Amino acid sequence: MITFAILILIVAKALPGLNTHISSIHITRITSIVFLFAGALSLNSLNLESIGSGIGIYSGFFQVTTISQLIEIFLFIIGGGILIAWPQIKHNLSSEGPPLALPASTLPLKGPKEGASSIEGKTSPSTTAQARLRSKANGGGTDYSLVVLFSSLGSSLLISSYDLISVYLSIELQSFGLYVLSTLYREKESSTSAGLKYFLLGGLSSCIILLGTGIIYSYTGTTNLESLYIINSVTGVSQLYIIQGISLGLSLIFIGFLFKIAAAPLHNWSPDVYDGTPTIVTTWLTIIPKIAILFILLELQIKLGSFGPLGLKTIIVNNNGALALLNLNQILKTLLLISATLSLIIGSLLGLAQIRIKRLLAYSTIVRH
Repeated sequence: MITFAILILIVAKALPGLNTHISSIHITRITSIVFLFAGALSLNSLNLESIGSGIGIYSGFFQVTTISQLIEIFLFIIGGGILIAWPQIKHNLSSEGPPLALPASTLPLKGPKEGASSIEGKTSPSTTAQARLRSKANGGGTDYSLVVLFSSLGSSLLISSYDLISVYLSIELQSFGLYVLSTLYREKESSTSAGLKYFLLGGLSSCIILLGTGIIYSYTGTTNLESLYIINSVTGVSQLYIIQGISLGLSLIFIGFLFKIAAAPLHNWSPDVYDGTPTIVTTWLTIIPKIAILFILLELQIKLGSFGPLGLKTIIVNNNGALALLNLNQILKTLLLISATLSLIIGSLLGLAQIRIKRLLAYSTIVRH
């Protein structure tokens, strides 16, 4: 549903006849209705009997489960509610300067007919300028509704991703929309700075995730999560290099996702970005993308960390040269525990010293991680 809505809005935006007659308010309201309708379709899909155990689609790149559908319904409803409150870009015609007029040298010296024609020539550029401003006011916010749809589509796909490739593509589709939304006020230097910082640091975290995915693929030859579960359940001491590769790659993926959700100690970018973006965009950044990322983190930690008699194992060599088994489930839990403890301490202490409400909101989201 979201994909069809994106295609229809792109066609409507490309056609000159429709673009000049559909205002940004109409596009925003249509997008809100699309969100609510998509949530209703996701709710209706819960009636399928086989969805409880999961339905694999697109050759195993995605898997639809009851939990993923419930999270998707929640995202669509919250997204539609936020988009209804999205402010519209309006242009004040009186603030754009005086109306355009012809130079004084072109005005006739006498003659009623010539004087009348000079008045028409004087008002015609003014009318053209006002029509241009009205067109800008009507179409100024339509692009952002499409960006919101793209970002929401990435979040929806991320929830149902069942392959490391689909996980990376979904997180990038979600992030690219957020980069554009953070520069919503292009005339403000703070908004441009926030968008640039978000883009650079978000690209760094994406590179870390891609590096972890590449390491896992180079050691195992697969990126499908179900295949990784099977490999981890049968891997023993003789496959030392496979276990080490999975451990390193999964740790990098976790670090990249923690960077995306601004969990401490990888949180320094979030107060500056939230403070420089519009309030409605700050609300979107703190809710929609983080729910999807936290869901995929929880799924990876539970399924990859609890397989086999000892869970996903990391084999290390001690000082005596003997092989020892270390539960990767404990490694992941320790990593998340350290991040949660630092988030609680840093978010609480630094939040007390803030005097701007959006920076305080940023540190409060760090505490909730």
